[in-house]
Amino acid sequence: MAGCGCGCNTEGEGGGPFSLGKELVEFVYNAHEGTVRDKPMARGSIEVTCQGCGSPFVMETYLAQCPECGGVHAVAPMNPVPENVQFAGKDYKLP
Repeated sequence: MAGCGCGCNTEGEGGGPFSLGKELVEFVYNAHEGTVRDKPMARGSIEVTCQGCGSPFVMETYLAQCPECGGVHAVAPMNPVPENVQFAGKDYKLP
């Protein structure tokens, strides 16, 4: 496995790094046996707006929760910019 820009072809269930919404959140959560979700973003943290409650917060890792409402957000490692952040949905809870 080359240094995870995560355009990977990881075998397994569910979507991939181009998925949207909950599917991307679950992909990032499970990618590379869970090692991607808590890694600091290689290009540095990004400021985002929670897609659940509208509060601003900083994502430092590829998977993050809004500190105000707990909304779960993720971004694929290959292009971690605010426009690519996906939201799992208001009632989504991490496993």
